[in-house]
Amino acid sequence: MPIDILILGAGWTSTFLIPLCSRRSITYAATTRSGRDGTIAFNFDPESEDAEPFKILPDARTILITFPIVQPGASARLVNLYRSTHSASEDNLEFRTGFIQLGSTGIWDGGRTTDSDASEAPKPVKFRWIDRHTPSISFNDRANAESELLSLSSAQSPTTVLNLSGLWGGTRSPHNWVSRVAPSKDALRNKGNIHLIHGLDVSRAVLAVHADWAKAAGQRWILTDGRVYDWWDLASALGSRLSSSGPGADDKESADEERGQYARWVRELMQEENVRALPRDVECFKRALDSRDFWYIFGVSPIMARLN
Repeated sequence: MPIDILILGAGWTSTFLIPLCSRRSITYAATTRSGRDGTIAFNFDPESEDAEPFKILPDARTILITFPIVQPGASARLVNLYRSTHSASEDNLEFRTGFIQLGSTGIWDGGRTTDSDASEAPKPVKFRWIDRHTPSISFNDRANAESELLSLSSAQSPTTVLNLSGLWGGTRSPHNWVSRVAPSKDALRNKGNIHLIHGLDVSRAVLAVHADWAKAAGQRWILTDGRVYDWWDLASALGSRLSSSGPGADDKESADEERGQYARWVRELMQEENVRALPRDVECFKRALDSRDFWYIFGVSPIMARLN
């Protein structure tokens, strides 16, 4: 009997997807390279034509590929080797195995999910919205591999790609990001915007595709929580929280000094750049992501919108 979901690569995403599957009585299995924690030991070699490693995998209605594929031909190998080793897929014309690839919105900006590089001041550019139909960077190997997977979509093996924005939730806490991405006022000056999606909403999107492959087949999607976050706004709010438990937090004057570093930088930057309020207008940035299509077409909404 086929299972519902096979997760190739049980990492961060699986910590949200597996509990959600359990709550919804959706059957699943997962792989890791080592076979730890009751998973199936499986390692995909993108250059190998050996079908033997695929024989251990169960029949599944949907396969979620969580790891990036960048080698030409590797996406086709994965789909074809799985199909060739699973009789339920080959012999039963009514049986369908769909393939979901988790990708990154970095294919549209050279690999970053944030808007600007802290190493140099942003250059004036014309603002643009990016949606799922916007051409990706042509020399991006990951984007090309995703396009290869989409080209394989068929009635028996539908394929789709979910391009994820900045991931948060669980071990990925936005409260830990500010000091890393903006260690100085100058670094913060050059930060633009960031788009986010929580692991639970990624998992809900995966199950929405699983439940309605007719809408997903052959399509690429952008996943964000529908918001554009301003790094200055985040630094002013989250930076203060980062420091609020530091030494001297019990003393109001000392605590104000500790908490005020990022807030002070933002106040100064707003004055220097003539920014009247936060968040800054979206057209101040190079680009912004439009993820409306997925949520509208599948009739669901992100439930972990806004940081908390």
